[in-house]
Amino acid sequence: MTSVDFYVLQQNSIDDRKQFACRLIDKVVRQGHKVILNEEQATDSADMDQRLWAFKPESFIPHVVAGDANTQNAAVVLVNTQNTGEDTELHEDVLINLAMKPPSNFARFQRLVEIVVQEPEILAATRKNYAIYKSQGYTINMHKL
Repeated sequence: MTSVDFYVLQQNSIDDRKQFACRLIDKVVRQGHKVILNEEQATDSADMDQRLWAFKPESFIPHVVAGDANTQNAAVVLVNTQNTGEDTELHEDVLINLAMKPPSNFARFQRLVEIVVQEPEILAATRKNYAIYKSQGYTINMHKL
C-alpha cells in the first residue's frame, strides 16, 4: 500500500512550498529514488523547471518536463494536470503532489507526498486530499516542520 506523507510547513507562501519541494526532491533523488512531481498547470511546471535548474548554485537537480524525449531515464519528471498521462506510468516510486487534487493513479506509487502551507486555497485543497486518502484506508504520516 502507498505510504502517504504530509509535510506541514508553518509558512503561508507558495514560494516556500516550492522551495521545500526542491529540497525534498534533492534528498529523495540522492537516496536513489525517482520522482514524479505533479502540479496544477503547465506554468507551474515551467516555474519548477527553472527552480530545479537554479536550486543549488554549485549544481542542479536533473529533471525533464513531461513529454520530453528523455522521460524514460529521468530521475525527476515534471507533470501537470493538463499533460498527465503516460508519463505518470514511468515508474512507481515517489509522487509529490502539488496539484489541488491527487491524480487518479496515485495508489500505484510506493510513496505519495503532499506539502502543506498555511495559504487558504492550498490548505483547503490539502485537507480535501487528506480526507480522500483517509477514506480509502491509507495510513497518513504527518511531519510538522
